[in-house]
Amino acid sequence: MLTKTESQERVFRLQVMLRSKDIHAALFIMPIDVYYFAGTRQNAILWIPAEGEPLLLVRKSLSRAMDESPIAAIRPFPSSKEFASVFSEDLSTIGMTFDAIPVQQHLFYSRALPGRTFVDISMMLRELRSVKSPFELEQLRLSAGKLASVFAEVPQFLKAGMRELDLSAEMEYRLRKAGHEGYVRMRAFNQELFFGLAVSSGGLNGGFFDGPVTGKGLSSASPHGASCDEIRVNQPILLDFGGVFNGYISDMTRMFVIGTLDAELQRAFDVAIEIQELVRRGMKPGAICEELFFAAAAMAEKAGLGSCFMGMPGEQAKFVGHGVGLELDELPVLAKGFTMPLQAGQVIAVEPKFVIPGKGVIGIENTFAVTDDGGLRLSDLPDDIVFLGA
Repeated sequence: MLTKTESQERVFRLQVMLRSKDIHAALFIMPIDVYYFAGTRQNAILWIPAEGEPLLLVRKSLSRAMDESPIAAIRPFPSSKEFASVFSEDLSTIGMTFDAIPVQQHLFYSRALPGRTFVDISMMLRELRSVKSPFELEQLRLSAGKLASVFAEVPQFLKAGMRELDLSAEMEYRLRKAGHEGYVRMRAFNQELFFGLAVSSGGLNGGFFDGPVTGKGLSSASPHGASCDEIRVNQPILLDFGGVFNGYISDMTRMFVIGTLDAELQRAFDVAIEIQELVRRGMKPGAICEELFFAAAAMAEKAGLGSCFMGMPGEQAKFVGHGVGLELDELPVLAKGFTMPLQAGQVIAVEPKFVIPGKGVIGIENTFAVTDDGGLRLSDLPDDIVFLGA
């Protein structure tokens, strides 16, 4: 549960940023943004003035919000007639997260608060949230540890002949038993994810998901993740799952093989491990995001694997690492065009992967925190491919 001190520190950091941009207040309506500051995911909006105390207005459930949130001022959501009177007219420039709110909602609040100017604070919020507090780092460490414990059970149930779907279901079952909350929240429009990926031959399918491996999925309506294809011997099996515990998401990929692995795939895996270490060493405050991506891509190219790095040839993802926290796709992103420097406390899932046509998918992923000594890994599960007898 979010403490009063933690909430106040987050609010204070935002208020400093608002004042630096001459923005009078922020109005948050996206549930995960409200949760970040207020510690409750009830149906509510959160008003944070650049000076003064926040106000949480709750549609449902007011009683639960009052039990969960450390925000001092919590009230029922007012009627339309009363809404404008709740907010000082002097606070005329209001920040909202245009990256995530529907146009309909923007229009509603524009009408409800006439005479105000609404400005975009999406990047401001995302940059603020990208730097994790010690409390958040501990939540992510716990998440990664629980996720790793389920990955360690895979040799107990992975068998040749089972479907990708069966393997995925076994992972999902064990994750839920461990306390996985089910929601793998993503901010990007038109992206969605159910738990994660369990793919073998199905991993060679392209798809909409903005990642290196998509999976065939179960239908054209759900073209992502595990399929009904059977897992066969001597094929790489990729498991990529998010752990979601107390709201915080860790991300991990491990490889399994029943039998033996093609030599080219083994070499690609070895290169993925080298890329992960290159990026990990470079994850220090001040390092430029895109430079880490360029270094990773150059290593893949030098190994003769550039065309299949981070996805199918022609459909490659344009990153090698992405921020994680309360959402799977947070800042920073290790990608071309992201010239921001890393900051201590940011947490990044590094996932160098290859999709080799006709052979399979291969790679690794771990979640790291940015420190002065490079990336600090948040789980201790070995990276090695796990080979099982046929």
